[in-house]
Amino acid sequence: MDPHALIKSVLASPKDAGTLKLIVLRLADKRRLMPPRAVISAAGGVEGDRWSLKPGPDPSMQVSLINARFIEAAAGGPDRAGLSGDNLAVDLDISEGNLPAGTRLRVGAAVLEITGHPHKGCGLFERRYGKPARDLVDSAEGRALRLRGVYARVVTGGEVRLGDPVGKDRPL
Repeated sequence: MDPHALIKSVLASPKDAGTLKLIVLRLADKRRLMPPRAVISAAGGVEGDRWSLKPGPDPSMQVSLINARFIEAAAGGPDRAGLSGDNLAVDLDISEGNLPAGTRLRVGAAVLEITGHPHKGCGLFERRYGKPARDLVDSAEGRALRLRGVYARVVTGGEVRLGDPVGKDRPL
């Protein structure tokens, strides 16, 4: 993993409209499912994900998103990208500068709102993707780009499918 090339790739992500590349459901038994579609709801987050099984789940952490370019490179390809545990891997610039807290995103039929809840690298992330990946996500540049991902709450539920457009929600 060349950090400079990786940062350059992430910076080339679309700013306003991208694509949903991966859906991940984290199961209670630590397994991951990567279905082609999922339902997102205000009550349950990504239906079938273990978020809703937690006692008193925090609505500011209903859905986690990660930049698809980053996680595929850190994982060495798409097959291990789902191990990060982020619900949605998107080809979109999720940096703090592009999507500040309060920004609304339309993902398929759902609308999400980016929250200010921090998403940080951890020991599990390091074990799965290595110390260089953890150091990069925890660096000042990595935090500004939100390489470890970002949390969102559900504003409007709906179905999402691989390949769906992901973009800043524009008022009608």
